[in-house]
Amino acid sequence: MKKATGIGGIFFKSKDPQKINIEKVLNETSAAYSPLSAECSQDFIDNLSIRKFQRGDLVVREGQFAKKAYLIVSGCSRAFYLKEGKDITDWFTFENQFMASIVSFFSDRPSPHYLEFLEDSTVLEFSKEIMDSLSEKHHDFERFISRVVTETMLGLCERLYTIQFNKASVRYLHLLNIYPKITERVPLTHIASYLGVTLETLSRIRNPKNRI
Repeated sequence: MKKATGIGGIFFKSKDPQKINIEKVLNETSAAYSPLSAECSQDFIDNLSIRKFQRGDLVVREGQFAKKAYLIVSGCSRAFYLKEGKDITDWFTFENQFMASIVSFFSDRPSPHYLEFLEDSTVLEFSKEIMDSLSEKHHDFERFISRVVTETMLGLCERLYTIQFNKASVRYLHLLNIYPKITERVPLTHIASYLGVTLETLSRIRNPKNRI
């Protein structure tokens, strides 16, 4: 597999007939967070690796030091941890969003999470070293990463608030408002653990007519 220059940006050649326009992906992502200059985008592209993962692949395990981050081009993933043998989903990541073990990526501590792909996925991979280098070289990249981190932290805080102060049905509707098609892509067991409810409770929320 290799990169090749094509009209409109950089494409990825593989056995998959669908080609990936990295430049388009970065333009869409930077528009959602903070704009990147053409020079900065090209530097970022030059330091990206394209990876493909299969459903069920784990890229980080609890206790590992994880210094890689992933921008999802297609597919989805989740972060989860195990407590007393129980699988608890902490967050989901979909197209044009970043996936990383936040604690380990930004510190010298091992990851408390597992990172798992829930669908066959294509991602753009980069290292913490590359992120730091580009941040020093380009102020717009530094702003971009700052915005990504801020949005991620706000999302986690919002989830914590929702779990603490809203009933389960409100939590579920809030999740659907953010990801309208999540039930078509993510197993209900993971959604239930993310919402902090049992699978049976989630089933009743989704099918009110079945309530006793």
